[in-house]
Amino acid sequence: MNSQDSIIYMDYHATTPIDPQVVDAMIPYLTTCFGNASSTAHLFGWKARDAVEKARHQVAELIGCSTDELIFTSGATESDNLAIKGVAYAYRHKGNHIITSTAEHHAVLDTCAVLENDGFKVTYLPVDKYGMVHPQQVRDCITEQTILISLIYANNEVGTINPLAEVGKIAGCQGVLFHSDAVQAVGKIDSDVNRLGLDLMSLTAHKMYGPKGIGALYIRARKPRIHLAPMIHGGGQENRIRPGTLNVPAIVGFGEACELSKTLMVDESERIAVLRDKLLHALFNRIDHINLNGHPLKRLVGNLNISFEFVESEALLASLDNIALSAGSACTSGAVQASHVLLAMRLKKELAHTAVRFGLGRFTTEVEVDQVIDAVVKEVHRLRQLSPLYEENISNTA
Repeated sequence: MNSQDSIIYMDYHATTPIDPQVVDAMIPYLTTCFGNASSTAHLFGWKARDAVEKARHQVAELIGCSTDELIFTSGATESDNLAIKGVAYAYRHKGNHIITSTAEHHAVLDTCAVLENDGFKVTYLPVDKYGMVHPQQVRDCITEQTILISLIYANNEVGTINPLAEVGKIAGCQGVLFHSDAVQAVGKIDSDVNRLGLDLMSLTAHKMYGPKGIGALYIRARKPRIHLAPMIHGGGQENRIRPGTLNVPAIVGFGEACELSKTLMVDESERIAVLRDKLLHALFNRIDHINLNGHPLKRLVGNLNISFEFVESEALLASLDNIALSAGSACTSGAVQASHVLLAMRLKKELAHTAVRFGLGRFTTEVEVDQVIDAVVKEVHRLRQLSPLYEENISNTA
């Protein structure tokens, strides 16, 4: 069995390693600065509160909002739930219609399903062959009862980037609130909430080299001011929208991760894009019958989702025991089932079962990319030699 140190990590969409600078920023708040940010009667509480507000400023700076428009949550799933349910119940008197897409993360899809059981109507927009929603689709589905649009910014499986700014203009003109699950995009591409026309945005630290278990929800405070029905009760923290003792060390790490991303984002994206393209071209040059899933250009620079025809993804991943890869999103990869995103893109089911997601990131090296190329080429060829379907295809095309 390989040790963790000997495995090449290429699953940055599932989670990212914590940056050492983030760890350094967190350590004091895990040890000596252990105060409760709500304890305002002594120095320990004051230091904790100041650290939280500094981090709030760092997160706000990255997405272009004010500090009073951010609340901290336990992560993206909670943020998605709070945004969608919070709007649904707070604005139910205005309408009961929500628009989303078939290629959303399950945190959005499952939340919408719960609301359907409570009498809300949800339109699930189909996506194109790249996994993208087009603005005109959204415009055509808005009714007088529509209160919320929720679209993923960058898809967690295929990396496709949705045209949020165009949809944001439509939502604003129609007076419909606009939310995005932006967890894969923030820290990697420009995620300014005003440029995108967003009223709510979910983000999380562990996708951008911060700790797990901490996220945030942006809630527009002006023109218009958004009201949410809280999902948790019992305390006055976070403007009473999300009460509970604040996770100060994680919040500090989140803030530091945002500041690092703001500084490194442009240069980091350029470096990762070079490595990603090297991986892409090498695999396509050395392996036949493969397919790139997702938009060829409008995609996250660190994402490659590739179907290797005639090779089940689970078999390929099992044979590549020295490389950490994924057969889809981390939330569903434990189950041997075709990705709902790929099926929504109308990829044939047999091709969806052969898809592998490569995720490159901050600590990926060129040496690692070269090793991954050689290993994947070798194993795909080996597994195809064991596949009667591949042999049959070769015979039929000979």
